[in-house]
Amino acid sequence: MEAKDLELIEKYGAEDTELKALWDQHTNYEKMLDKLEGKSYLSPTEMQEMKELKKKKLAGKTTLSTLLDKYRQLEA
Repeated sequence: MEAKDLELIEKYGAEDTELKALWDQHTNYEKMLDKLEGKSYLSPTEMQEMKELKKKKLAGKTTLSTLLDKYRQLEA
Protein backbone atom coordinates (compact mmCIF):
# COMPACT_ATOMS: atom_id res chain seq x y z
CA MET A 1 0.00 0.00 0.00
CA GLU A 2 1.10 3.51 -0.71
CA ALA A 3 1.81 5.91 2.14
CA LYS A 4 -1.12 8.12 1.09
CA ASP A 5 -3.48 5.13 1.27
CA LEU A 6 -2.21 4.24 4.73
CA GLU A 7 -2.83 7.84 5.84
CA LEU A 8 -6.40 7.65 4.52
CA ILE A 9 -7.00 4.36 6.33
CA GLU A 10 -5.65 5.86 9.55
CA LYS A 11 -7.71 9.04 9.13
CA TYR A 12 -11.05 7.50 8.14
CA GLY A 13 -10.76 4.02 9.66
CA ALA A 14 -12.09 5.15 13.03
CA GLU A 15 -15.40 6.30 11.56
CA ASP A 16 -15.70 3.82 8.67
CA THR A 17 -15.98 0.37 10.21
CA GLU A 18 -15.99 -1.36 6.83
CA LEU A 19 -12.72 0.30 5.86
CA LYS A 20 -11.15 -0.62 9.21
CA ALA A 21 -12.40 -4.22 9.00
CA LEU A 22 -11.09 -4.65 5.45
CA TRP A 23 -7.70 -3.26 6.43
CA ASP A 24 -7.48 -5.51 9.50
CA GLN A 25 -8.46 -8.50 7.38
CA HIS A 26 -5.87 -7.56 4.74
CA THR A 27 -3.05 -7.35 7.29
CA ASN A 28 -4.19 -10.61 8.89
CA TYR A 29 -4.09 -12.42 5.53
CA GLU A 30 -0.65 -10.92 4.90
CA LYS A 31 0.67 -12.27 8.19
CA MET A 32 -0.79 -15.71 7.50
CA LEU A 33 0.75 -15.76 4.02
CA ASP A 34 4.13 -14.66 5.37
CA LYS A 35 4.01 -17.52 7.86
CA LEU A 36 3.23 -20.06 5.13
CA GLU A 37 5.80 -18.61 2.73
CA GLY A 38 8.44 -18.84 5.46
CA LYS A 39 8.17 -22.63 5.56
CA SER A 40 10.69 -24.64 3.60
CA TYR A 41 8.06 -27.21 2.64
CA LEU A 42 4.32 -26.87 2.17
CA SER A 43 1.93 -29.78 2.30
CA PRO A 44 -0.76 -29.95 -0.39
CA THR A 45 -3.27 -28.66 2.18
CA GLU A 46 -1.02 -25.72 3.02
CA MET A 47 -0.51 -24.95 -0.68
CA GLN A 48 -4.29 -24.89 -1.16
CA GLU A 49 -4.67 -22.69 1.91
CA MET A 50 -2.09 -20.29 0.48
CA LYS A 51 -4.00 -20.06 -2.82
CA GLU A 52 -7.24 -19.36 -0.99
CA LEU A 53 -5.62 -16.72 1.21
CA LYS A 54 -4.18 -14.98 -1.84
CA LYS A 55 -7.60 -14.93 -3.52
CA LYS A 56 -9.27 -13.56 -0.39
CA LYS A 57 -6.54 -10.97 0.07
CA LEU A 58 -6.89 -9.79 -3.52
CA ALA A 59 -10.68 -9.58 -3.30
CA GLY A 60 -10.42 -7.59 -0.10
CA LYS A 61 -7.79 -5.29 -1.57
CA THR A 62 -10.07 -4.59 -4.54
CA THR A 63 -12.90 -3.59 -2.21
CA LEU A 64 -10.49 -1.59 -0.07
CA SER A 65 -9.24 0.28 -3.14
CA THR A 66 -12.82 1.16 -4.10
CA LEU A 67 -13.43 2.62 -0.64
CA LEU A 68 -10.14 4.50 -0.72
CA ASP A 69 -11.06 5.99 -4.11
CA LYS A 70 -14.06 7.60 -2.42
CA TYR A 71 -11.81 9.15 0.25
CA ARG A 72 -9.23 10.23 -2.32
CA GLN A 73 -11.97 12.22 -4.07
CA LEU A 74 -12.95 13.84 -0.78
CA GLU A 75 -9.35 14.85 -0.18
CA ALA A 76 -8.91 16.31 -3.69
